[in-house]
Amino acid sequence: MSSRVYNVLFLCTGNSARSIMAEALLNKAGGGYFRGYSAGSRPAGEVNPLTLDLLRRNSFPVDGLRSKSWDEFARPDSPAMDFVLTVCDQAAGEVCPLWPGQPMTAHWGVEDPVALQGSEEERQKAFSSVFRILHTRVGLLVSLPIEKLNKLSLQQELNNIARQRG
Repeated sequence: MSSRVYNVLFLCTGNSARSIMAEALLNKAGGGYFRGYSAGSRPAGEVNPLTLDLLRRNSFPVDGLRSKSWDEFARPDSPAMDFVLTVCDQAAGEVCPLWPGQPMTAHWGVEDPVALQGSEEERQKAFSSVFRILHTRVGLLVSLPIEKLNKLSLQQELNNIARQRG
């Protein structure tokens, strides 16, 4: 793989669970070749405690993870994104800011574990299920021979990854 670092922005509405998980997963699995970021169209203002607990239990660093607006990544001084991936249906249907550099986009929709009403055990299972799905998808992303794929092939691969379950 080349020494180039690919920036990936994961978008969701609240930026408190799914997009945060994807950011953490990519930063751990990316091997220095990928850098994950996350944001929301209407950020919750804090990372869901069940997200942080799950990440800690799986030995992921949580320092620096925070719920933030996607506006932070539309500024001229923001890192240029190579990929922008939505992980919830609401963010996929919203009008997104214009991202400098025309990054590749795909929709990796996953059910919202925050929305589940149930016992603590049921909620933890929902968070774990989302984590497994995103873990599988991020693993597939980092294994792609990106520098060898043309833009059309890469777009097809990103869309194929969206069909993968954990």
